[in-house]
Amino acid sequence: MYLPTHFEQTDPAALQQLMQAHPLGTLVHPGPDGADADHIPFEYDPAPGEGAPLGTLRAHVARANPLWQRCASGTPVLVIFQGAEGYISPSWYPSKHEAHRQVPTWNYSVVHARGPLMVRDDVRFLRGLVARLTRRHEAGEPVPWKMGDAPADFIDDLLQRIVGLEIPVTSLVGKAKLSQNKSAADRAGAAAALEARQHGALARDMRGTV
Repeated sequence: MYLPTHFEQTDPAALQQLMQAHPLGTLVHPGPDGADADHIPFEYDPAPGEGAPLGTLRAHVARANPLWQRCASGTPVLVIFQGAEGYISPSWYPSKHEAHRQVPTWNYSVVHARGPLMVRDDVRFLRGLVARLTRRHEAGEPVPWKMGDAPADFIDDLLQRIVGLEIPVTSLVGKAKLSQNKSAADRAGAAAALEARQHGALARDMRGTV
């Protein structure tokens, strides 16, 4: 990833926050015809562990997905987490109207997590993972769904149809391209334009750099 110094995100808390707020990761791994990718919601545990100095990613895939058989445990992989993103018009920069020396761009935040993929074909692991993911993502519902709402044999059958993945994270690289190379006035102008267009998340990220 091209990473100019002014766009590099090195704050561990910010990297963790993005991964937890945008858990759908793009898992890049070797495929039969070169690099391949799967899009999977991950659980991220930031606690360091043995062989996982930067925490651990956990997920599951359908047993029918060849990923878990194609990639033996220990295969190096990359997981990409994408935060808020969007187009930035040069017309949103106040300086454009003074000197006309601005061009369009695209702002975004991403985190690249690397580590060895470990296959966890383990019902106990899967039951705990699915329970935690469910509790987290159902937390905002008026009546949160829980695994106990479904018949036990139904859940047991579904757990046999998935396979767990675990990635001890050995590298985290973050990039926040949020117009830090522009003046404070230009960043504020672009953020205001984004808010007016209902892109509040990206606007908030940009205001955090002002």
